[in-house]
Amino acid sequence: MKITKQAKREKRKLHIKKRLIGTSVRPRIFVFKSNQFFYSGIADDEKSVVLMSKMAKKRKEDILKMAKVFVTEMKKKKIDNVVFDRSGYRYHGLIAAFADELRKNDIKI
Repeated sequence: MKITKQAKREKRKLHIKKRLIGTSVRPRIFVFKSNQFFYSGIADDEKSVVLMSKMAKKRKEDILKMAKVFVTEMKKKKIDNVVFDRSGYRYHGLIAAFADELRKNDIKI
């Protein structure tokens, strides 16, 4: 039985998720990559509510623009300390660029 790339990601996702819990004080930023788009959002797991979500084309420059807009809306909601959920993806490329852009704009991850 071959273990697929998707199955490996799901296994990593479950391993990571059991330790990450978003609260109202420190919400969880989650990401998802499809073939064409990059999605991100902020969730409060205690209340089971998604506070905000955004989508961008799956290109680095578009993701960096989206991260800047994401930060401005987070600052309006007075969110500056978050937990980063990479959803089982490896921390490189687009995921790392998104997280680094959040850090540059004074969001504590």
